[in-house]
Order: sequence, then structure tokens, then C-alpha cells
Amino acid sequence: MKIYTKTGDGGETALFDGTRVRKSDARVDAYGEIDELSAILGLVRAHGAGDEIDDMLLAVQRDLLALGARLADPARRIAPRVTRAMLGSDDVARLEAWIDRLETTLPPLGRFILAGGTPSGATLHLARTVCRRAERRIVSLGPGAVDPVLLAYVNRLSDLLFVMARAVNQRAGAREQEW
Repeated sequence: MKIYTKTGDGGETALFDGTRVRKSDARVDAYGEIDELSAILGLVRAHGAGDEIDDMLLAVQRDLLALGARLADPARRIAPRVTRAMLGSDDVARLEAWIDRLETTLPPLGRFILAGGTPSGATLHLARTVCRRAERRIVSLGPGAVDPVLLAYVNRLSDLLFVMARAVNQRAGAREQEW
């Protein structure tokens, strides 16, 4: 099977139900943001964030593929057939547990901090901002356009990425710069 199909040469792509939409469609934009986020998390992993964080990020990247698949399925036909495309409240709870675990090792925040630190930490801060942008794109699809758990997942993920950035920087001895 070839990687190119030529079906998108005219500026259109297909959603999971076969509907053809412009590549500028808001839904395509939303799952494109999720794809970008996953690529940035791959960059964090390539920089080396430590085994614990790497394992978490690998799981998140898998979740993001599921999330992208769900966004590409406005008729909600894929979820019942493809179990790995499922995301539920238990996945949101998993992110919350990771946040809680990582936060126990961090000093409390009294001020805003500037993004930076180690390459992994700075890239996690970048990932957090892309995650927030993806969340805005998903919200822009309108009420009822996506399963609410997907929004909760992305919202919680940005919190996790912030805490991961702090943890990675702390473990490397990089001082946080307050604003």
C-alpha cells in the first residue's frame, strides 16, 4: 500500500464515515492540532524525560490517536467498532492520578512561572500551549459536537503537561523562573 492516495490533491479529505470535507474544515483543524500535540510529545520523549514520564507520554500519545479518531468521526460510528478509539472518564481519572502523584514532589506555586528549563521541560511547556489551542479548536466545533469526556481529557491533559514540565525541570535541577 502506498502512502500517497492523491485523493487530497484538490484540498479535500475524508472523515471516517466517508464524508468529503475541505482540509480547512474546523473538525480537520481540531484533529490536526491533536496530531501536532502528539508529535511534540514525541519530541519530548526523544529529548529524554525519564522513564516514568516517558511511559506516561507514550500512553498519552496512544490516547491522542484515539481522540483524533473520535474527532474524525462526527457521526460517532467508529467508537462502538474500534475499542482502542475509546476514551472515557477512567482515562481522565488516570491523568488526574498522574498529576496528583507528580505534584507531591513539587514545591507549591505562589506565582506564575516562565516556560523554560531543560529541553524536555521547555518542550512540555510548548506541548501544554498546543494542547490548550487544540482544546479551543474542539470547543469551537460547538455544543454537542463531541463527547464531553474528550473535552475533559484535553483540559486535564494540559494540566498534566504543565506538572510534567515542572517535574522534569526539578529532577534535572533546573530552577523555575517566576514572573
